[in-house]
Amino acid sequence: MPLTLAGAGVPQIIKHIGGKDELQRFLASLGFIAGSQVTVISEYNGNVIVNVKESRVAISKSMACRIIV
Repeated sequence: MPLTLAGAGVPQIIKHIGGKDELQRFLASLGFIAGSQVTVISEYNGNVIVNVKESRVAISKSMACRIIV
C-alpha cells in the first residue's frame, strides 16, 4: 500500500520506491530505501511528516504515494 494510506504512529517497512530515477535518488538521499523502517507522524497542509532514519522529514503527498510499504 502507498505510504499515504499507512496509519500514523505505526512503523512500516519500505518495500518499493516508484517514480522517475531523479525522484528515487532524491528520496534515497533522505533515507527512503527499500527495507528501511518509516513511521508516519502526521499529515499537514498536503504534506506527510514521517520519521525515517531517526529524522523527521516532510514530503509531499505525491512523493508519499510513490513509496510502497
